[in-house]
Amino acid sequence: MHRRHAVVAGAGIGGLTAALALHRRGWRVTVCERAPELPATGAGIGLAPNALRALDTIGVDAARAAGSAVPVTMGVRRSDGRWLTRAETSYMAARYGTPPIAVPRPAFTAALAAALPPQTLRYGTTVTGVDDATGHPTVRTAEGPDLPADLVVAADGIHSPLRRAYFPDHPGLHYIGETAWRTLVDAPDLRIPSMSETWGRGERFGVTPLADGRYYLYATAVAPAGTRPADPRAELSRRFGSWHDPIPALLDRVGRFDPSDVLQNDLYDLAAPLPRLHHGRIAWLGDAAHAMAPNLGQGGCQAIEDAVILAHLLPAGDSGDTTGSGDGADSGDSVPAALAAYTAARRDRTDAVRRRARRVGRLGALRNPLAATARDLAVRATPTRLALRGMDDLFNGFRLPAPVRVTPG
Repeated sequence: MHRRHAVVAGAGIGGLTAALALHRRGWRVTVCERAPELPATGAGIGLAPNALRALDTIGVDAARAAGSAVPVTMGVRRSDGRWLTRAETSYMAARYGTPPIAVPRPAFTAALAAALPPQTLRYGTTVTGVDDATGHPTVRTAEGPDLPADLVVAADGIHSPLRRAYFPDHPGLHYIGETAWRTLVDAPDLRIPSMSETWGRGERFGVTPLADGRYYLYATAVAPAGTRPADPRAELSRRFGSWHDPIPALLDRVGRFDPSDVLQNDLYDLAAPLPRLHHGRIAWLGDAAHAMAPNLGQGGCQAIEDAVILAHLLPAGDSGDTTGSGDGADSGDSVPAALAAYTAARRDRTDAVRRRARRVGRLGALRNPLAATARDLAVRATPTRLALRGMDDLFNGFRLPAPVRVTPG
């Protein structure tokens, strides 16, 4: 019996989650990753309740796999340390069924990769294009050989070459106007109990505790694209060194051994939604499909939702199933029909999150003193329970859609 084969372009969180979800649906999977190996260094990632619920449906316990921290509180502060809003994570757990957690990104991706069969991942393999003129795609790689596939998952990142190839008239990326720094620091002695983001004027600083005593730090500043200070540690100290505790103490440990441990990226999102998230037997997910600003912490979470829902809608890989649930004879059209259903399930939700993340970013990046003061007063005046209620559509928004049924021709 034919076993369906999926080729995944990209071994980020979205690509690896898709590979694992498809593997557990019985598909044979090949993941092509242009990097020579999975990164051993990097920053952290927050996994919101919606992402944790999605992972649970494919049997992934992120906390067990990668180690996690659950902060006591989460909230937004001013640069002098005053809280603008703060919520107990115990309340969030009661409301959403699980609290958000934070994990080291390298450990999480390594755990996803380790759950795949040997030989699934091909490092140092760059996907150069897909030949799908006959409706049966063949993935071309720079290193060869070509890979025939029943499905191609384009998880090739924010600058997705496959997105550009198949949507040449799309306006592409939009520069948000901010640059961002990310790093991990060792500071177990500080015992910081809260996950926080501090807002200044045109600048923000985030602190996220991890389970191993390290902290994931991120900072943003309004700046022209391409701005690259020669010494990132000195730049962070200049911008944020006078802000509230424990920011100065954390900055003192940034890049202490290797300045390259500080990652800097300009922030982009997709200028407009894609007309669809599929073409024939190719599906786009994560940043390749709907790159968004990091202001809601939903970029990776939405990629996980994409991956899980994509695999759920597709037929089982090791049967003639056309329903995604194990019965029926394969008409040969089940995969394209499933991808059309994937677009219907994901396009509107992900674009709503993308637009919302952009709006929140504009608030956080306000530089005018009067506008920033008005923003802070408005945030402080909003009751915490009401603010959390505004997150319900995000954190409770993950749903597995009904399986696709294709009538045999």
